[in-house]
Amino acid sequence: MQIAIIQFPGSNCERETILAVKRAGMEPIPFLWNESRDTLREMDGYIIVGGFSYEDRSRAGIIAALDPVMEELLLQSEKGKPILGICNGAQILVETGLVPGLLHHKVGMVLTENKRIANGKILGTGYYNAWINMRLSDQYQRNAFTRHLTPKDILHVPVAHGEGRFVMSDALLMEVEQQGLNVFQYCDAAGDIVDSFPVNPNGSLRNIAAISNKAGNVMAMMPHPERTKNGDAIFTSMRDYILEGRVEKAIPLYYARRIDVRSKYDVKPHHHECIVELMITDNHALTVQNTLRQMGLSVTVKRYVHWEIECKNIETLQQIKKSGVLFNERKEVELSEKALKTVSSPIFLVRPKEDLLGQQKWQTLKDHFSIQDVKAIRHGVLWQFIAENANMPDLVDHVLHTNIISNPYAHECYQYSK
Repeated sequence: MQIAIIQFPGSNCERETILAVKRAGMEPIPFLWNESRDTLREMDGYIIVGGFSYEDRSRAGIIAALDPVMEELLLQSEKGKPILGICNGAQILVETGLVPGLLHHKVGMVLTENKRIANGKILGTGYYNAWINMRLSDQYQRNAFTRHLTPKDILHVPVAHGEGRFVMSDALLMEVEQQGLNVFQYCDAAGDIVDSFPVNPNGSLRNIAAISNKAGNVMAMMPHPERTKNGDAIFTSMRDYILEGRVEKAIPLYYARRIDVRSKYDVKPHHHECIVELMITDNHALTVQNTLRQMGLSVTVKRYVHWEIECKNIETLQQIKKSGVLFNERKEVELSEKALKTVSSPIFLVRPKEDLLGQQKWQTLKDHFSIQDVKAIRHGVLWQFIAENANMPDLVDHVLHTNIISNPYAHECYQYSK
């Protein structure tokens, strides 16, 4: 019984995953993303390991999700073969649309930045590493990874991620819960589902730690069951699912996302922009550019950090810029507001719907720099696309269709320039 251990550039959990698969009595077969797909077709199951594929450039999981190897995994999933994505592997499955399994594998949710808040204050954003408890949800659907567990079994396992918060629409959440696809939830030591930090380590909707597709053969899980024997039941369940040889028909969920209409970005009175460009090579922009070119889209990509500061006093604005909270003058340079608004190539502003970083910067300026005359700070990223021998409107539509710069469940996308 052979299980492909799938690794992308930046994956770093292959050894723990190999050991867990061996403990379950299966044979792990290391597989690099650029190997022949013929090898994948011979496998009985698949695990996409954790780590930081492509250094989480643009956002966690999206670059790997656009890799051609995921097309083969999609085909194998439709044959009923089990696919487990752990941490970064979960992010890849979500960005690929294999989870939760909408019609035509459309993207239906997002794993976005962690949210750790207590008493109205942001305790931190980004990477978080700790041991947590999780259990099967009360209404869980029995699937390829739950055969040896019940909701009474509490698993004590590690989490280690920066973008592990499941977010989706209320309509999809209702269907996911009705179908029992919210397989695992974060809980306390007694098994109670407590929706607050640190029991919920990342602010995930409904304490969701793992979600599966409707057929039950594909699961995206943020915690790391492979790093401890406490999680072995997940892998032995996978083994017995393969031995059973039963294949559930992969019926898509009913939910269909509405089409978002992009609006033009406008600056309101007393709102000031601060646009920042890296002095060094921007690896995020370069990776997005290379990925798009590999997909046949001839484009040059540039990226800028965008801050919107709401304050009436210009002196306060200058004080904020000099504080070093928004950007580092040693490796970043501020551009003029007009520098980008007059360019002919299209630029899009991508902002998080829940701007934790902007809130954290605002909180830092108040608490540590005693800057009080600030009502709000918003963080975003400007993406510029310069076409090379292509029809610009068509090119931009193709680029945005990939979701490479934004996920509609986590971000708002505005037209910043033509």
